[in-house]
Amino acid sequence: QVQLVESVGGFVQTGGSLRLSCAASGDTFSIYTMGWFRQAPGKEREFVASITWSGSTNTYYADSLKGRFTISRDNAKNTVFLQMNSLKPEDTAVYYCAVRDRPEVYKYDYWGQGTQVTVSS
Repeated sequence: QVQLVESVGGFVQTGGSLRLSCAASGDTFSIYTMGWFRQAPGKEREFVASITWSGSTNTYYADSLKGRFTISRDNAKNTVFLQMNSLKPEDTAVYYCAVRDRPEVYKYDYWGQGTQVTVSS
């Protein structure tokens, strides 16, 4: 089991920046990938970014977010970060971090509680 706790999101104006963090605890040795997802009101949850947890750092982003969002990790602190720049109102959503612990299966088994990010126009 892996437990995930996200930092508090926030309210930011268009063009602003925000950094989210997510701390993992429990069976962190089993982590293969950590990811960020988001869900806007009335929409389905969507992939934001992911990062492999050990060895070389491989990152993946939703095409629409490349260049504005950056995912990073601090293995010593079992924490993953999401730096969000040039924020837009359409980035308003609840952001979730998640853990995938099986490389052979594309499925995130552990999820944080979510944190609200609101971008005003």
